Amino acid sequence: MTNSAQINEAGTANAGDTGNAGNSANVASAARGTAPADGPALRSPRVNFAQAAPKAFRALIGFDAAAREGLDPALVELVQIRSSQLNKCAYCLHMHTSDARKAGESEERLHMVAVWEEAAHFFTAKERAALALTEAVTLVAQGGVPDEVYDRAAAHFDDAELARLLALIFTINTWNRLALSTGKVPGTDER
Repeated sequence: MTNSAQINEAGTANAGDTGNAGNSANVASAARGTAPADGPALRSPRVNFAQAAPKAFRALIGFDAAAREGLDPALVELVQIRSSQLNKCAYCLHMHTSDARKAGESEERLHMVAVWEEAAHFFTAKERAALALTEAVTLVAQGGVPDEVYDRAAAHFDDAELARLLALIFTINTWNRLALSTGKVPGTDER
């Protein structure tokens, strides 16, 4: 087993116990943002967005809460997982797969989210429409949101639901970008 260390929100090092926690060399390496002798390089401390921009952070939390309102919680997690996969956000992916498991989502479906088109029978038509829209909006720079994708979603969601689904996709993409740009460490749910 190896030691791990991570930078906390204040920018100081915390030792994570995976065997020999408390190794001062690893903690010191984490504080400097350098690699401990037995592990990968750690990121330098970055801005704590919630502390540095509290009004913007609270606005994002409010937008996220409004987006979720009235949507099926299982669908919410599937959308957040798929967007996090596409954006390569390990922090959010860990958080939302954990949340989905706690809410009773099956391991089988969680494993199939990344390949939902090939594993269509694991998901309802409504979930597939939402996942297709999630992909199109998340990857919008690669070709916009095709009419057929939008129309498919519109066939399964009324206008109010569709607007909230779009808002949910916007918020998870924002959360992904926030986590990636501020160096959030996967497995350290800071909610």
